[in-house]
Amino acid sequence: MELEIYQIDAFTAKVFGGNPAAVCPLEDWIDSSTMQSIAAENNLSETVFFVRKKDFYEIRWFMPHQEIDLCGHATLAAAYVIFSYLRPELNDINFMSQSGILKAQKSEDGSIILDFPSRPPKKIEIPQEVYSAFNYKPIEALASRDLVLLFENEEKIRTLKYDLNFLKKLPYLCIVPTAKGIEVDFVSRVFDANASMPEDPVTGSAHTSLIPYWSEKLKKKHFIAKQLSEREGDLICNLVKDRVHIAGKAVLYLKGKIYI
Repeated sequence: MELEIYQIDAFTAKVFGGNPAAVCPLEDWIDSSTMQSIAAENNLSETVFFVRKKDFYEIRWFMPHQEIDLCGHATLAAAYVIFSYLRPELNDINFMSQSGILKAQKSEDGSIILDFPSRPPKKIEIPQEVYSAFNYKPIEALASRDLVLLFENEEKIRTLKYDLNFLKKLPYLCIVPTAKGIEVDFVSRVFDANASMPEDPVTGSAHTSLIPYWSEKLKKKHFIAKQLSEREGDLICNLVKDRVHIAGKAVLYLKGKIYI
């Protein structure tokens, strides 16, 4: 079996920025175990697979150790490959996923706008493990698929240190510290203690919880956000009813073949 593979840096306008994802277009679905093995071999935070149907694409995302139900930067990477290399005549793409219909749209400035379902987090008591996991104490905690932790200011997000042993005890896909920004509306970082890279560079799916949270807190719908990882990433986001629109750019790093 021979498969095409692209590696895309998402949520950035330059190579070596943003968040890298592997993109594998398929003519038909292959078995899940093979896709999981490919993702493990790629050893990136996500590998995305998609199959073209009549007027939409089916899409699935795999981390090196498991399949997940939604990934923002890998969806942006998949849309970039379709728009740039496979079907440049398109202006809109519909992806069918475990999380429902996801939409991607070309923007005049070269960015791609993603349309995802909103995941508003609900306030909970701060888990005890959090106090041992970080060098600062959060102000509050909220939960959806991910655990959102509000900290006092941007500087604490930048200088936050973590202990993986305690993060692994938390029953959430991602741990998302956040604070009000200085030059942007808010900043964040995202940790997955079970991933090959514990800190994710830029995480679109985490913003499906961050945006409704900050919308309620700041009483606004349009946001400029920054993820403060080593690679950093910028996201332009809008809350539209029960949907979150996330805009970002992407660039090609490599293209090749997989031989199985």
